[in-house]
Amino acid sequence: MPAFSKSGSVQKELTRRTFLAGAAAAAVTVCDGALAQSASVDNIPVIDAHIHLFDGTRPLGAGYMGSPAYRAISKTSLPLMYSPLARPAGIVGAIVVESSPLIDDNLWYLEVCRDSPIMVGVSGNLDPGRPDFGQYVAHFHKDPLYRAIRSSHFYSADDGKVALKSDQIANLKLLAQADLALDTANPSMNLMQANVMLADAIPDLRIIMDHLPSFDPASDNQQAYEAVVREMAARTNIFVKLTEVYHPRLTDGVIVKDYEPLRTRLEYLFDAFGEDRVIFGTDYPNSYGVATIPDEVALMKRFFSIKSRGAAEKYFWKNSARVYKWIKRSDDQPSLT
Repeated sequence: MPAFSKSGSVQKELTRRTFLAGAAAAAVTVCDGALAQSASVDNIPVIDAHIHLFDGTRPLGAGYMGSPAYRAISKTSLPLMYSPLARPAGIVGAIVVESSPLIDDNLWYLEVCRDSPIMVGVSGNLDPGRPDFGQYVAHFHKDPLYRAIRSSHFYSADDGKVALKSDQIANLKLLAQADLALDTANPSMNLMQANVMLADAIPDLRIIMDHLPSFDPASDNQQAYEAVVREMAARTNIFVKLTEVYHPRLTDGVIVKDYEPLRTRLEYLFDAFGEDRVIFGTDYPNSYGVATIPDEVALMKRFFSIKSRGAAEKYFWKNSARVYKWIKRSDDQPSLT
């Protein structure tokens, strides 16, 4: 199929499907008596703190082009494609989290986001193992849209023993000094243990564990999983994205849609980390074929409908504002000040 364009039929079809899916979900909610939304979540502006952008049609191509399901229909994900899908769900701003290993893509992300006010921040990709890491941090940090990097290879794991890489820790201290955050993904036992160690080594570095609800502990490592969650929760500079709640199970590929098991996992993580350290994101377009943007928003609004409005506001935008320190770029976007 052809890549999306500004007026491409594929984009129009995705928009139509998203609207119909959202309407259907709302109808089901009313009919089955489940409370998907209450006054505690009404009219809260949403910042989507985790999306991916790329353009595989560029002469240089793209170092990352989303999930296999999405790549099958398009090589492109741009703000002008995301915005019409996100705004009807109440999303007023987004942060791109880079997955491309190409260092030039940091600049491309900044250029694309600068032209789209819905984009409030960039989490780029710089390798802390490079000797010139500090130079790149100093360079990209000059742009106010550059708010973080994503890196998850700052440790080694030999025979189950996790150890931090000393050269990378020295460089990540420069990231903290620049007041930038660190995204880490995808959740694994080793990465979670490394995050605990990193939080102790650099206590002023804001560390974000992405997609934590997507980790499905096996029965034989349930206790170890709960232990490392407790350790992460004890480090106040570790934050978690309650994202990829809908996801294919690793064991059988089934996407669990029943609310109760999803609620149970969310409640466990929310209780562990508290209302000040949880963040919203859709993982668009990796979520294509798993859940629509309205699905993602509706699920989390249902979860927060029985909590205070203050807790919901923190999850949907205030915590990402504190952690990423993103910039307000349009009148409909909220601000902590």
